[in-house]
Amino acid sequence: MMLLVALGIISSFAVVAAEEAEIIDHGAPAPPLNRSRISLPPEHVPYFLYNNKRVAKQCRLDPLCPFKDALRDLSACWGYEKNCDPGKRFSYPACTTADPAWVRSLEAAQELFWKQADFGYVKERRSELKTLCKASKPGDSSLRCSSHTRFCKATNLYLDLRKPRRSHERYKEDFIQTGEIGGCCKLNKRSLAAGGKHKSPLQSWYAELQTYTELDFHPIQDGHCDVVIEKPSVFMKLDAGVNMYHHFCDFVNLYISQHINNSFSSDINIIMWDTSVYGYGDLFSETWRAFSEDDIIHLKTYDMKRVCFKDAFFSLLPRMRYGLFYNTPLVSDCYSEGMFRAFSQHVLHRLNVPRERPKEGRVRVTLLARSTEYRRILNQVELVNALKTVPLLEVNVVDYKYKDVPFLAQLRITSNSDIFIGMHGAGLTHLLFLPDWAVVFELVTTQPSGTIQSSPTTPLMWGSSCASCWRQRLTSHTIPNGSAVASVMNSRVAVSVGRRRPPTEEPGTRTCRSSGSEDLFPLSHFKCFFFFFQSDLFRQWFW
Repeated sequence: MMLLVALGIISSFAVVAAEEAEIIDHGAPAPPLNRSRISLPPEHVPYFLYNNKRVAKQCRLDPLCPFKDALRDLSACWGYEKNCDPGKRFSYPACTTADPAWVRSLEAAQELFWKQADFGYVKERRSELKTLCKASKPGDSSLRCSSHTRFCKATNLYLDLRKPRRSHERYKEDFIQTGEIGGCCKLNKRSLAAGGKHKSPLQSWYAELQTYTELDFHPIQDGHCDVVIEKPSVFMKLDAGVNMYHHFCDFVNLYISQHINNSFSSDINIIMWDTSVYGYGDLFSETWRAFSEDDIIHLKTYDMKRVCFKDAFFSLLPRMRYGLFYNTPLVSDCYSEGMFRAFSQHVLHRLNVPRERPKEGRVRVTLLARSTEYRRILNQVELVNALKTVPLLEVNVVDYKYKDVPFLAQLRITSNSDIFIGMHGAGLTHLLFLPDWAVVFELVTTQPSGTIQSSPTTPLMWGSSCASCWRQRLTSHTIPNGSAVASVMNSRVAVSVGRRRPPTEEPGTRTCRSSGSEDLFPLSHFKCFFFFFQSDLFRQWFW
């Protein structure tokens, strides 16, 4: 009799579930869309919905969904998706020539650059993902990693920090011992061991995961956790937080990792994997708000505890071989604004940095002054005075010292600049946040006898193109330790001018060169400034 009653209860639940499913299929109200969790630039929403069909369905059924316009055409894709129409990609590189050292055709150059420095890079990393520890049943642990253990995704991860071996080393390679990290899953030890070829603190997670252990207990269900972290978590090993160039390698790789993981919620934990006893100096800490609502967590917060993470990933690292964007080799004569433009839009949107349109009849010029000894422009006053002789220019000289100008204020200035001038160095990382129409003047110094023209700062290739280059003496301090260091620092006599090319302009159609005199920089080049400001290209570009 009891069995019949039980069967009756089960069948009634099945009928109710079937009826509910049928109602949903016919367009009845679905669970409401949590709109507050979709904080993305408006131009990114269609791409997000393409990759999140369930959210798109919720939006379609929610009369208050603010993304109705994005539902009209859900074919737009970033480019890394399996069924993405190449014609609907967010971006695709432009190449002027095919470098025979890399490729044999222009089309091959475009495809290679797309894989090196655009969303093709995400596609490559996603295609590498391999299961290293496989769950046998729902609720078990799992571990998946890309080649060389550069990105990993873990579920129900067990981490035992009851015996922390902290020292002065930030990335101690034997910090985690066998049995102190792992999960309840079937481990492929051979595949795990094969991921160690790039073992290095900021190139791979192999040192941290090489002791991943196949546990004979379920860490969460069997009560082996002192702390259970329900919220999705991200592990990161960070580069120098006092240098914008190096630290933004962290942020860019976090953004790329979010694409790999298809997760853009800011309701996450970001955990700084640091095995030292020290803190972390961060001059750009405001940027974390673009990725998480909460403060960054230092790994030592969990010392003396067994911690279990239900959902976590290990972010791409800042100094990976052929990674982005530290020392990245790129096929020459190709340019793209895709991934880095998306990163810029994402960060500025999340940080609520307002962007104004250009002022009619005015050009906003920002000169980045550097007070460090080997980045100063000794004839800066002369340069500024020459700029001010042009009535069209609204000149703003800034020295981005974090104590005087908070980073968000720096971004507001940079993102509302039409022309940005600065000495070669980490400060030019700000060009990531310039508007699409902006111009970059990169000032590069050399030894007095230098004759070889230098290349533009690498990020120019991702968001800009070199429109004009001049050779000219710019007075500056001598680089310390002689000519060898000068050569290594790639600081030869040149002023490189880079900009994002308007779609209608062919590369190299507008160039301007000085007479080659030995005068100080500003006065000998402002004929070129005048020529540019008076050109049809300038008017088309800015107005």
